[in-house]
Amino acid sequence: MLATVLKVGLTGGIGSGKSEVSRRLDELGAVVIDADKIAREVVEPGTEGLARVVAAFGEGVLREDGTLNREKLGSIVFNDPDKLATLNGIVHPLVGERVAELQSQAAGDAIVVYDVPLLAENKLAPMYDVVIVVDAGDETRIRRLREHRGMAEAEARSRMAAQASREERLAVADIVIVNEDTLEELDARVREVWEELTARVPG
Repeated sequence: MLATVLKVGLTGGIGSGKSEVSRRLDELGAVVIDADKIAREVVEPGTEGLARVVAAFGEGVLREDGTLNREKLGSIVFNDPDKLATLNGIVHPLVGERVAELQSQAAGDAIVVYDVPLLAENKLAPMYDVVIVVDAGDETRIRRLREHRGMAEAEARSRMAAQASREERLAVADIVIVNEDTLEELDARVREVWEELTARVPG
């Protein structure tokens, strides 16, 4: 990967609309690398990753259709540090390989956007040339989680409380995308940000 690639970290709390921003940046021409999505892809049916997970944890982690039963696997590993380490030892290297592959395919002047939900929590900001934080107020986020994901308010608040605070995320931001209003306004703001990112590409 050439040094002229602009590495952008994209983050935002649950319900902030980070996925909407990620999708728009992809449409504008960014190379979007979503580690969570890749982590699902490397254990799809027929993959080496799924075969290794089954070898480690047994056929009981599969659904009848041959896909991975994430809830079942989660119940096995998350109370057992050794089993969690085993799972991470299978999945993380495969994710790393895929991320490296996507990076290597990026053009020399590409804008590579890393969709990183826990960027602030894991103090990853220094890894990126630019950090974008998608921000929305707590009540807006709770409303979205209730309307779009069917979450009870108590669960939404609990999920939000488990993440970094808005203040912690904003503290690491180079660019903030406020997403409180309409999708049309979000479109306009993302286009502004894209122009700013394009201007930052070394060359």
